[in-house]
Amino acid sequence: MPAGTAVPFAGGALNLQGENLSTRHINAGLWLACGALLFAAGAGEARDRKKPELENRNGVQTRDLDPSQKGIVTGVGIEAHDIQTMTNQMARDMFASGFLNGLGKPPRILIDEQEFRNEGSQIINRRMITQRLMTELNRASQGRMTFVSQRYAGMVAKQRELKRDGVTDVGTTGLTGGQAGVDYFLGGAIMTLDSRDPQSGVIQRYNQIAFELVDAETGGVVWSGMYEFQRAAADDVIYR
Repeated sequence: MPAGTAVPFAGGALNLQGENLSTRHINAGLWLACGALLFAAGAGEARDRKKPELENRNGVQTRDLDPSQKGIVTGVGIEAHDIQTMTNQMARDMFASGFLNGLGKPPRILIDEQEFRNEGSQIINRRMITQRLMTELNRASQGRMTFVSQRYAGMVAKQRELKRDGVTDVGTTGLTGGQAGVDYFLGGAIMTLDSRDPQSGVIQRYNQIAFELVDAETGGVVWSGMYEFQRAAADDVIYR
């Protein structure tokens, strides 16, 4: 039927523009299809953005290491396995020395990094050594030694004042005439001797860590120990 022909129907005549109507329907369908495809593509990209890659394909994966063993990043200085080895050895040597023999009561001992000096070339947290040594001694002594911490002397003084002012009760252990005094304290030093070959670039370090248990009344040294080692490397690491 030619476009523009009048078609009779109930109630009058309908003039169909057949070709124009068909074209409009096709164009509308195409636009709807394109819109649906663009929406689906955008939604897919959004989903991909919400799933970040967690694999470190080009980097070094994290590893759990045994601190008592040599690590994968090592140099010529004191490292984790050295701290464990030296504190275990010093604890054994101290008990083997027999300084506890003949003492009527468990001695009070102060182990503090303030008396443990770093005279070497390496930056190191001295408390890592003294804290571990005290822990090992406390575990092995089984009540034959008691340890005093003056690190908390300020808090202890505050609590003593609160008790005596009646702000708090006296607790369960009662009152004392003063804070606990010490019978012995641990002193010592970290010392190093460094050398370097200017031609090969090899670095060598002799590490010496000395420990002394000192009578807090007389100044006498009742026990001393030494941990030492020497290492060399072409490329040293940075210690922090």
